[in-house]
Amino acid sequence: MVQTISEVKSSHRGRLEIIADILASACDGVKKTSIMYRCNLSFRQLEVYLGFLLRKGLLKAFARRESPESRLFETTRRGLDFLRAYRSLETIMSG
Repeated sequence: MVQTISEVKSSHRGRLEIIADILASACDGVKKTSIMYRCNLSFRQLEVYLGFLLRKGLLKAFARRESPESRLFETTRRGLDFLRAYRSLETIMSG
């Protein structure tokens, strides 16, 4: 039996899906551990993705006034644009 592409569903997430998950979880400004748990990533994976997203300008880091030692991460306008495009492609590919 030959499967079509739409019938093949991997249980593993791809890079773009992980990036979209991180950006979606950081829309309101969250701590690193919150992203890690929401996206089901190891600390090492999270560090790699956060570094990449910060360099690309899809995510920004900032400190709260009341607690400057803990950094929060928030999705940038560019990151939100990525999310919209990613979701549009998902819709196209699933239809």
